[in-house]
Amino acid sequence: NSLFCDPVLKFGTEQQKRDYLVPCASGAKLGSFALTEPMSGSDAQTMVTAVETHGDELILNGSKNFITCGNHADFTIVFAVSARDGKKLMHDALLFPTDLPGVTKSPPDEKLGIHAAHSCTLYFENVKLTKANLLGPEHKGFKVAMATLDGGRIGIAAQALGIARASLEKSIAYSKDRKAFGGPIANLQAIQFMIADMATQLDAARLLTLRAAWMKDQGLRNSSESAMAKLFASEAATFITHKGIQIHGGYGYTREYGLERHYRDARITEIYEGTSEIQRVVIAANELRD
Repeated sequence: NSLFCDPVLKFGTEQQKRDYLVPCASGAKLGSFALTEPMSGSDAQTMVTAVETHGDELILNGSKNFITCGNHADFTIVFAVSARDGKKLMHDALLFPTDLPGVTKSPPDEKLGIHAAHSCTLYFENVKLTKANLLGPEHKGFKVAMATLDGGRIGIAAQALGIARASLEKSIAYSKDRKAFGGPIANLQAIQFMIADMATQLDAARLLTLRAAWMKDQGLRNSSESAMAKLFASEAATFITHKGIQIHGGYGYTREYGLERHYRDARITEIYEGTSEIQRVVIAANELRD
């Protein structure tokens, strides 16, 4: 719910907070955040989902894919092209229930990992809304999306930390139990070096994530710090789960020990809520700013 609740808290009217935030924050309802499209991921300027204004009525058409909780969510925030300023697109953030006429949900996506987090494609065909469904100012939806992703990236960094920590803990326990060459494989320097690298990357990722979370908690701008946390933690999780399978050998490739699940689950953290490449763009832009 964080990608849904955070922007409603930051940009929602008091009525929207009562209608949408309260039930989602209590756990009674679920919300989704619909930004990605089949041909629009990192580049929002290629978005084609659009909203047209007809007096006080707004008409939404388009589709959004890979929407986490999309097939279960009671509410959604949809980002749509609302106007054009020269070559630049302007967007609206739209907040509404998913049971409105014209909203269709696809079956759940079949994914490599994170099987407990369902996602799907949402289709919008002449969905009728009003100005009351605008989240934040008109034509300022991109600002809502970017502000939300800053905080969301901290959440993905934390997710990556959990996956990585589970892999390291299982690898340490296994290395102490597995016997080879006259003793536990934990006595072998090759295994020790892998565990040392895994532990170092995990601790560095944890500190970067805690710094970004602390800055958000203090109300400080954290675009670069959250990008650093997500970038490093996600790539560390992929590295640590890879080494975890290596330590487990053939057993790591089976489902019996769970390492293969961590390996599959880690991979998405480098992709969603901004790829590693986009995080590097954000970090570089902040470092090079005059």
